[in-house]
Formats: sequence, structure tokens, C-alpha cells
Amino acid sequence: MANQPVVLISSYPPRLCGIATFCEEAREFIQRAMPERDVLVISHTDGEGEGVLPIIDLRREDWWQPVVEEIRRLDPFAVHIQHEYGLYEYHDERGIGDGNEGFLTLLSALRNWPIVVEPHTIHGRMRDFEADFVYKMCRRAHVVLFKCHYQKWRWDWTCSARRWPTPRNIMVVPHGARPDKRWGLHEIPALRREFGLDQIGLTNHLVGMIGWIQSNKRWDILLSMWEEIHNEILERTGEDWDLLAAGAMRDPAHRQDYEEWVAEVRILANKGIAHYHEFIPRGEAYYKLMAVCDFIVLPTTDETQSGTLARIIALNKPFITTAPMEGLTAQALESGGGLLFTNKRTLKENVIRLACDEQLRIQLGENLRRYLEEVVSWEVVARQYLEAYDLARSAVRTGIRVTLPQEF
Repeated sequence: MANQPVVLISSYPPRLCGIATFCEEAREFIQRAMPERDVLVISHTDGEGEGVLPIIDLRREDWWQPVVEEIRRLDPFAVHIQHEYGLYEYHDERGIGDGNEGFLTLLSALRNWPIVVEPHTIHGRMRDFEADFVYKMCRRAHVVLFKCHYQKWRWDWTCSARRWPTPRNIMVVPHGARPDKRWGLHEIPALRREFGLDQIGLTNHLVGMIGWIQSNKRWDILLSMWEEIHNEILERTGEDWDLLAAGAMRDPAHRQDYEEWVAEVRILANKGIAHYHEFIPRGEAYYKLMAVCDFIVLPTTDETQSGTLARIIALNKPFITTAPMEGLTAQALESGGGLLFTNKRTLKENVIRLACDEQLRIQLGENLRRYLEEVVSWEVVARQYLEAYDLARSAVRTGIRVTLPQEF
């Protein structure tokens, strides 16, 4: 038994995908928590690395069959699957998708092994297709991991409103955040020099918008107000604050917004109040560019920011984000580390408030430190994964379904 590996099924680097990066970090900390076992990854064909088996080929309608064969060969301790609809959607010659039917077939075929599924898209108000899919997924998996408590109690409402029995095999395990990416104030000047920020006349105080540049990230909201915000902060405090916008385009479909927003940043840069830094939001650079900022703004209009927020929490950086916005709002409230805005006026007010109140920034940062260490550190999350594996193994061994308490 000690030789049985844990097998993760997921997208994986070098794919530029948030779940790929998530899986890479999760694997690192699961391995630390279970040093006696190998932690392997079954990935799509573009995955690479030691212990990575790149065999998911979505050009095949039966893409799941080689996965089942590999699981049968490995006979794992547990199978831990990262789910996002687009990761497992087969399209036929007409371009019509199968509605993740292949994924459900995979779960049925793996029923003799402990299955833990970690879905990354659980909306509070599900469409009929989503509700039906999540229900079937819960019935086929031994344990399902939601990332926020609100997802679990909303799921109970989704089921009861349809007169369905609510599956009770759901654990809440938050999105992990690294506990080892914090720099002291004395280290920030060196980070600024590393990116050449000391060469372009940026002030000591920076507001950051950092990450992938996509249409739903809405950089334009803050950019349209930044000059006015900058001037008001200067008038109130005598301090000169700059905006650091850093990232890159990932999806060519968003090229128009990317080009327009970068052009707006450069107009502000010519006025000496902003700077654009192009980089691929991955790895150490992602953390370092956030670290040089006093706080971060996430002006998103879609629930896609969990990876960015995990990095903000890892750095204990105060943040401002859109509300109501499902997991973003939940973690802002639970951590006590962020301010929320609902329109342009409240965004402007909160940016000015946070820039003008150093004690508030310190307090929010301290709240995030506690939240990281006690709730979302990968070290804490990895232990919860091990609990989920034990529950799933018990369900396979006894034939008794996992039943966990409801939230409310």
C-alpha cells in the first residue's frame, strides 16, 4: 500500500492555464504532506515534466479510455481530479461539444478507486445544464471539494428547489495559497531594481493591477479614473502614488481590449503617474511584481480571479475587488483583508481611502496574514486533501457513501 501513488488528473504546465498552475502547486504540497508516496499527474498532451503522463487527447471521443487504462496500471492510493468544463469537452466534426459526457464516463469507469473531484466552477445560480452535471458528478465521485462555504449552501438550495436529494459528499477546501512568498519592506527596493522600476521614476507608493489581461478583468475601469484618483491622493496626503499595470494577453479573442488598455496605461505613463510592465503571469515574477505594490486592485466582472487572489493572500497584500462576485466576495469577507466596490464611485473612494490610510493597509495585511496561516496556506489545504482521500478510500472499502454535515 505504501507504494501506491496519488494520481492527479488535470491540465499542467507549460500550458498557460490557471488550473495547470494550481495543479502544479497542489502537487508540490501534497508531495510534502505524503513524502512516502509518489504524486503523479495525468495531463493533456501538452503537459510536461517528471512524473507527468500526457495522455489526455481531446481529439478522441474516447479520450478517457487511456486514462482508465493508466489508472488500472498504477492502482493509485487516490485519484484527485481538477475539473473545469473546458478541460474535458470533446467536440465532434461539427464543432458540437459532448457536455462533458466523457468526464462523467471517466468517473463511472474509475469507481473502484477512491475518487476526489475538485471542480473550479461552481456558480451560486446554476443553469440547468450545470446543476444536472454537478449532481451527476457528485453521484459518481466519492468526495467533491467545493472552494467556498457559500457554494455548498447554495448547492443545497439548487437541489431542494428542483426537489432533488442534495448529495452530502461535499467538503469545503479553499483555494490554496503559498506560505513561502513574503518579502520584508527592506527587500522591496531590490525587487524594484530587478524589474527596472527604479529607472523609470516611479514613486515609492504603487497601486497594482497584476495578471492576465482579459476582457472580463476590466482594467479600463480603474484606468479611466486613475489621473483623478492620483491627483486627489496627492492633494490629501502630499504623497505621489503611481499605478503599476503588469501582465500579458493570454487569449487572442481579447486582443482589442488588451491593446486599448495598454495604450491607456502608456498615456498615463507619459504623464508620469503610471507604468506598464509586460510579463507572463507565472512563477516567481508574478509574486515579485505584486510584492512591490502597496495594494492590489482586481476590477473583474466575472468569477475568474481565484489564482490572482491566492497570490495576493500569499503576499498579505490588501486588495480592492468587485462585489457581489461569488468567491471573491466570500474571501474578502472571510479574510477581512479586502475592500469591495459595486460601481465607479465606490472603487474610486476605496482606492483613495486605502492610499490615504496606512494603518488600514497594515490592518488588512495583518488580517490576511492570519487568514493565510490558519485557513488557506497550502500546508493546511494539503492536510484537508489527505482527509478527503481517507474518506474516499473508506467509501470504496465499505461501500457506504460519504455523508458530511450541511452548512446550514
